[in-house]
Amino acid sequence: MTTFNQFPSAMGSPITEDDIANYLANTPDFFERHAELLAAVQLSSPHSQRAVSLQERQATLLREKIRMLEQRIMDMIRNVNENMVLSDKLLQWAHTLFLNTEPQALPQLIADELADQFSVPQVGIKVWGVAPHYQNCGFAGGVSDDAKSFATSLTEPFCGVNTGLEAINWLPEPQAAVSLAILPLRGLADAAGAHGGLAPAFGLLVLASPDAQRFNSTMGTEFLARIAELASAALSRLR
Repeated sequence: MTTFNQFPSAMGSPITEDDIANYLANTPDFFERHAELLAAVQLSSPHSQRAVSLQERQATLLREKIRMLEQRIMDMIRNVNENMVLSDKLLQWAHTLFLNTEPQALPQLIADELADQFSVPQVGIKVWGVAPHYQNCGFAGGVSDDAKSFATSLTEPFCGVNTGLEAINWLPEPQAAVSLAILPLRGLADAAGAHGGLAPAFGLLVLASPDAQRFNSTMGTEFLARIAELASAALSRLR
């Protein structure tokens, strides 16, 4: 059994709070032998100025922990529900694209359905390298080599503030775009490009909002990447 003789001598170094804490930690039967102390201990309540017993203070701490756990569970449930809603919208969007039988209507259909399903204020899209009979369509023109190079350089969707990129001009109201999500559209890497990474981009999808936080630089891009993959698959019929 640990004894008080293990404490530093009062004539040497004074007993500190750490000494007392270490003694109690190394003497688990202390409160069994002095059970009356537990009932006598009074602590300050975190919610008022009154003193409370140790048991009441522990009960308060446990209630707070339970509240925190309940809040975390509610947050998880809310996130699951939000993800389910997004998944349903994504499936509905994809369903609409794959039912389309007019390839040249696809770019506008992709833009319109994104705006409708996901409440995106503005959507722009351009596709290049299309088959000859689609080259005169509006979605296939007005793209500079710099914009094409920029699209190919993107390894994932870009999210951030409007910095005046060329793609902004593909939107119905460029001046109203404050935050952007720019999604590169590309096919699967071919045999020659498989060793070099991603295939060159053949299009860009631009989502814009007047809300600076709608597409901010810290947001995750996994969901946007899935949208880009589905749009790229649907648009492969134009090539």
